[in-house]
Amino acid sequence: MSEQSSKVIINERIATDLKTSDFFYHLPEEQIAQHPAEKRDASRLLVVNREDHSLTHKYFYDILDYIKSEDVLVINNSKVIPARLYGHAEGRPEAGIELLLLRQHDLDTWECLVKPGKRARLGHRMVFGEGMLTGEVIDMVEEGNRIIRFTYDREKYENIYNILHEIGLMPLPPYITEQLKDRDRYQTVYAKTEGSAAAPTAGLHFTPELLKALQDKGVAIAPVMLHVGLGTFRPVKEDAITDHVMHKEFFTVPSESARIINERRAAGGRIICVGTTSCRTLESASDDNGIVHAMSADTGIFIYPGYKFKATDALITNFHLPESTLLMLVSAFYDREHMMKAYETAVEEKYRFFSFGDAMFIQ
Repeated sequence: MSEQSSKVIINERIATDLKTSDFFYHLPEEQIAQHPAEKRDASRLLVVNREDHSLTHKYFYDILDYIKSEDVLVINNSKVIPARLYGHAEGRPEAGIELLLLRQHDLDTWECLVKPGKRARLGHRMVFGEGMLTGEVIDMVEEGNRIIRFTYDREKYENIYNILHEIGLMPLPPYITEQLKDRDRYQTVYAKTEGSAAAPTAGLHFTPELLKALQDKGVAIAPVMLHVGLGTFRPVKEDAITDHVMHKEFFTVPSESARIINERRAAGGRIICVGTTSCRTLESASDDNGIVHAMSADTGIFIYPGYKFKATDALITNFHLPESTLLMLVSAFYDREHMMKAYETAVEEKYRFFSFGDAMFIQ
């Protein structure tokens, strides 16, 4: 048996033995960031060295010192839409309904998370924005989600995004209880393509000035796109992590980005993914030789310990929820034991956690 085959079998056995509870850690509630840092790149940065297992405490703007001129930074330029809608059942103003738009099927047809589900049976209609937007349930899919076809005045609003920007709310996670004063702080500065139901939060730390400084240094920046949906933040309910099934999300790797990534890596540069969504995109678009291919497709890739990374050399990421698929991904990129110790250190050092929290650079 080859050494590589032996490693694969060992890794598969490790993954099979892992339980969701193996990714639990205790976090004091006061360390859940309720608002972004005053300046994006002024958040703290925990630099994790996978070779010597050292942990270094920095600020995010210090990342300029750790990214080399020959490296390529892969960013997710998906843009968050005001995807949360509050309305009521048609003809019943007292019957409130909450929608979260998760995934676009076509311009006016979306997969949605609906609360309460009993008010969204097949054929049921709902009203939002005092009639500005109406929806009809046309199908029911996995996890109790609904496929909803929306109708509105096309001549007046042109597309559904214009209405969402008038009546929708930013889909902040439930652990953020404070109101967001500036919607743009839940967008990356390079957000471009509308469609995400949550922000690719690792990118929130970058400023235009920091990105320019990286480019001036010689670092290449390669945009990809993954519309963040239920697959990214759906909780793991199964005891064995291998029983969890990811919800599919749509991604695109442009041909120019694929070219830049492959050329930089061939020349000895590192592929540094900004966030787990960029990482999942590249791992979905890469072959077994680590070559990234231009494509647009759906991905349900679930990365957990035992996974062999094909196209990711370093990772910029936030601190993730206990027992989440995102914590499992970063534990696969390093290893579970050392990653959980890094998290314990971050808790002890009073780092801020989750979407508006501090960052890690795992190299």
